[in-house]
Amino acid sequence: MTRVKTHELRAKKKEELMKMLEEQKTELASLQVAKVTNGAVSKLSNIHVVRKNIARILTKMNLLKFYKRKKYRPIDLRFKKTRAMRRELNKHELSLNTHKQKVKARRVIV
Repeated sequence: MTRVKTHELRAKKKEELMKMLEEQKTELASLQVAKVTNGAVSKLSNIHVVRKNIARILTKMNLLKFYKRKKYRPIDLRFKKTRAMRRELNKHELSLNTHKQKVKARRVIV
């Protein structure tokens, strides 16, 4: 099993992370069985790699959960989008009216 890179994890959705986690856990279980049944040495050295992969995936998932409702997020957990899209007003900010707009709206005769 090859090492999972964190920059690859950043691009994945939660469902993909869950799927990867399950695959890594089944891989670890099979390697632990091979260890008990005197498997090949090359397989046994993969236990370390798989355990670290599981830790990386869980860390990413826990960070996503921790920063879900926070005001600020680390850059790697933010949405990339484009520079212009990141600077757009959100729905709430778009719906707000200035004092002048409110007064003007009250004066409109229907």
